[in-house]
Amino acid sequence: MAQDFESEGKRITDSATTILTANSDDAVVGLRFANILTTTATLDVIINDAGDSTDRYLIKGVSVPASSSIELVQGGSKIILQNGDVLKAQAGTANAFDCWVSRVDAIST
Repeated sequence: MAQDFESEGKRITDSATTILTANSDDAVVGLRFANILTTTATLDVIINDAGDSTDRYLIKGVSVPASSSIELVQGGSKIILQNGDVLKAQAGTANAFDCWVSRVDAIST
């Protein structure tokens, strides 16, 4: 079975912004956040575990310098999301980050 690669971008605000809601067993293969401000901004990235509705942090309060970016999935690593898991992010300042996520939808077994 061929893999279905997908990607999309989001603007991250100072309230929890949903980046992706898994509709199957999905693998996040790229996750980059670019600080689009002229000042340092902080970032939280969270997965809401559909199994028990608990928020689990991937990063919390990381400072990203102005006009810089942070890559959370790199070097061949992956983040696996199960059906219903929600990947979200929140900036310390309104509209501080642009996000790009790349994933494999419906991982074949």
